[in-house]
Amino acid sequence: MPSPLPHDPIAEARRQWTAHGWGEYADGMAAITSVIRAQQIFLARAEDVLKPLGLTFARYELLTLLHFTRSGALPMAKASARLQVHPTSVTNAVDRLEKVGLVRRVPHPSDRRTTLIEITADGHGLALTATEQLNTTLFSDPGLASDDLAPLLRILARLRQEAGDFDQPAQW
Repeated sequence: MPSPLPHDPIAEARRQWTAHGWGEYADGMAAITSVIRAQQIFLARAEDVLKPLGLTFARYELLTLLHFTRSGALPMAKASARLQVHPTSVTNAVDRLEKVGLVRRVPHPSDRRTTLIEITADGHGLALTATEQLNTTLFSDPGLASDDLAPLLRILARLRQEAGDFDQPAQW
């Protein structure tokens, strides 16, 4: 990890925004930039845990999604929708996971046009191992005080709902 900067660059950008006559937009810019930077920090931490297991966070999410299904399989389009990523991203993740025997493509039993992604026994095992490691090293201590988590989750859920991610309000 690089050495910390002597000052907060987002706070400085906010100050500059205001100084250059864009003050009414400064808080919005700072909020969006802060969330993007926080996402980068969280993703880097998750990738540090998953890299020794041969996974990226995207591949971990797909394995875990399949692990949670009753049958261990989902249509590619449904996996894409649930992960909220472009179908090409799912195809790429499936290609990589299939090469190492963690998932396989199987024909849908009643729809010849649909291909299912099915998790293998090795995929189930790795999903559990990866989850245990993420729970222990990252999710148990995301770097935020526990009192801050519930309000943050409510705020982000409201933002995601208003952006059209889901219809029903989340229960936090």
